[in-house]
Amino acid sequence: MRRTMNLLAAVFVVAGLVSVCRPSGAQERTEAPALTVSVVKPVEHQWPETVPASGWLRPWHEAIIASEISGLRITDVLAEVGSVVSKGQVLVQLAQESVRADLLKEEAALETAKANLAKAKSNAERVRKLQGSGALSDEKATEYLITEQTATADVKSAEATLESQRIKLNQTTIVAADDGVITSRSAQLGAVVSSGTELFRLIRQQRIEWQAEVSARYLPRIKEGLTAVILGAGDTRIEGQVRLVGPTVSTDTGRAVVYVTLPAEAHPPVGLYVTGYIELQTTRALAVPESALVFRDGINYLFTVDKDRRVTRVRIEIGRRKAGEVEILSGLDEAASVVKSGGAFLADKALVRIEGEVQ
Repeated sequence: MRRTMNLLAAVFVVAGLVSVCRPSGAQERTEAPALTVSVVKPVEHQWPETVPASGWLRPWHEAIIASEISGLRITDVLAEVGSVVSKGQVLVQLAQESVRADLLKEEAALETAKANLAKAKSNAERVRKLQGSGALSDEKATEYLITEQTATADVKSAEATLESQRIKLNQTTIVAADDGVITSRSAQLGAVVSSGTELFRLIRQQRIEWQAEVSARYLPRIKEGLTAVILGAGDTRIEGQVRLVGPTVSTDTGRAVVYVTLPAEAHPPVGLYVTGYIELQTTRALAVPESALVFRDGINYLFTVDKDRRVTRVRIEIGRRKAGEVEILSGLDEAASVVKSGGAFLADKALVRIEGEVQ
């Protein structure tokens, strides 16, 4: 009887061991993947090192169109804010009646001066012929010669006065000082202007520049001709070139201004405060898609997939970003397979299905 009991106990022990081991193997075979993911390999690029910058969009040069003559009424305004104008194009017309009347008066004065000169020359010529004959006193002869010189000077003065009046007539037509676009207008029809009164303001040649502020520590590396990029809404970008590096550094902010010339066809609005960067030397960059990043507790991670389709969470350091990719500075093996997206839903050592694999 005791022998039979021992035999039954041995059978139960073996059955128990089988029952304990069998569920573990079954569980191993039936574990479901946590997620279906796509994987990518890190890609090596040659990316320029960049300097962050921010600043205002300002006119390259601004021209002020003002009146050079006083006391005349505006009879016509031929430009508005936003008008694209050419050098020499008429913008404002002033009343010309009084100026033309003065011009006629000066023309008559010149004719009178020329007549007096002709008479003085005739008398002086006779004096020169009679000199030494005793028919005319030396005092009288000197008087005629001086009269000739005075008449000559009067003609030159009248010519200068007439030319000045012609200039005033030209100044009644106010023209654009350069090609550009009008940004402000204070000229009003019927207003009587004074000399120096600002009537228009224009951006010369429609050229806008970015006055980008950068940290002073980058100044030794920023040179004329470097590429600068303004980042706009969405994926919009405006590329320009460094025209000038400011010679001073602000004592308040420790930043310097770099003047960036923008392409004429860009036409960004003046007065905007924008951000972007300036490109320095080109260096190697190991990059992955930005969608692969997982940010937890202030730290950046990636998930890599091994040959058994299990993921490993890897802590990494990131650098530059460009065109939807991010530079990996450290922490990632160049040969690793990286989960392209969806890492936020994964746990370390989770089993995954690789997209495109045959099931």
